Amino acid sequence: MVSEQNLLAQLSVKVGNRLRDGRLMLTTAESCTGGLVAAAITDISGSSQWFERGFVTYSNQAKSEMIGVPPDLIDKHGAVSEPVARAMAEGALLNSRAQISLSITGVAGPGGGTPEKPVGMVCFAWSNRVTTLVETKRFKGDRTQVRSQAAQYALRGVIDFLDKAEA
Repeated sequence: MVSEQNLLAQLSVKVGNRLRDGRLMLTTAESCTGGLVAAAITDISGSSQWFERGFVTYSNQAKSEMIGVPPDLIDKHGAVSEPVARAMAEGALLNSRAQISLSITGVAGPGGGTPEKPVGMVCFAWSNRVTTLVETKRFKGDRTQVRSQAAQYALRGVIDFLDKAEA
């Protein structure tokens, strides 16, 4: 059985190969994963060819200050929402030289969940300056498992996003 860490590393290599082949750069905007995706990517030698930068925007203030998420958007929808995930992905692109972005915002637990936004709920977005796709998933497990599953899902999403863009 492949460990969670090995799976994340394998996905990072696949993403890197696709981006390098397309001569594209990736930027990340992570909240609940706290830089887990960026760390997995930068574990790969040569990833500077396709990884431009990562934003860890854990607080609402960081989301606004670093990548331009409007505070009223967070107030209206909450940090864990598809509109905020969209704004994070688009803001990461605007504040980088990358052509592709991914964003992750969610409730990793064990606390912080509500009936509307339970522990394990994670919102994602992928953008290329023309199109932005958003999605919400619910993961099971403890904090570490939710974060790991979210990071893996975000990387798989980059591959799917690139496939759709090429179609």
